[in-house]
Amino acid sequence: MDDSARTKYPILLVHGLFGFDRIGFHHYFNGIREALSSRGANVFVPFISATHSNEARGDQLLKQIYNLRKQTGTQRFNLIGHSQGALTARYVAAIAPDIIASVTSVSGPNHGSELADRLRQAFIPGRLGETVAAGLTTAFSSFLSTLSGHPQLPQHALNALNALTTEGVARFNLEYPHGLPETWGGMGPEQVNDVFYYSWSGIIKGSRVSGPLNLLDPLHNACRVFSTFFTRETTENDGMVGRFSSHLGHVIRSDYPLDHLDTINQLARMSKKNVNPVELYVEHAKHLKNKGL
Repeated sequence: MDDSARTKYPILLVHGLFGFDRIGFHHYFNGIREALSSRGANVFVPFISATHSNEARGDQLLKQIYNLRKQTGTQRFNLIGHSQGALTARYVAAIAPDIIASVTSVSGPNHGSELADRLRQAFIPGRLGETVAAGLTTAFSSFLSTLSGHPQLPQHALNALNALTTEGVARFNLEYPHGLPETWGGMGPEQVNDVFYYSWSGIIKGSRVSGPLNLLDPLHNACRVFSTFFTRETTENDGMVGRFSSHLGHVIRSDYPLDHLDTINQLARMSKKNVNPVELYVEHAKHLKNKGL
């Protein structure tokens, strides 16, 4: 039996904005849990709000971790968070470091998202446009949670948007700075309060037609459109998060040729990327195992 990725502590895959554990046969972390499990890892995918603040989602995650501790007898966990899931995981590790062994940020907006900034600017607070957009987005989030079997989860689209802007994340970072680099584009401390911090992410490379099947990947094409909203990291972003904005703890790499959704294997295989995103998770689990985590 292959146990090359059997970490000491279980792995929790924490989804990001508009995320879910699974809807029918479709998983947010597409093929990733299965690949980790087949190599011996004990993997869980918690269910948390598709749209809400980092703290609200973090409190939901923390409650489930405590329940898992009772069910499994495991004292600590490895958190791997994609996108807003990274901020959710950071919050839990900051307030309860005794139950978290490591936090890994995958395409996490650890210094905010320029795309969120542009969306926030587009909706004037208190005006009709903001109210309508927030209502529709919250309703869509509730629909996703219902489809995934968790209709009881609260949703709040504006709280989610505000939590992802550069300003919102800056406020969050003042409260929970663990693992953040001191200089822009640098690495942060690998270990804080006995919790290990890692990150990796990708950037969009080449032209829209440079990949033979990019034209057939609607998610990739959407990320390319979103990337045009960036003004600081104009040429180095994944469509939703800038390269250096993703840095946290020990940066494994932040320029994989992957867009924001490729890093959870959504249609990435269809576009024949040079990097297999599923194997990035497997290799990281092996690294955690070698670290005694």
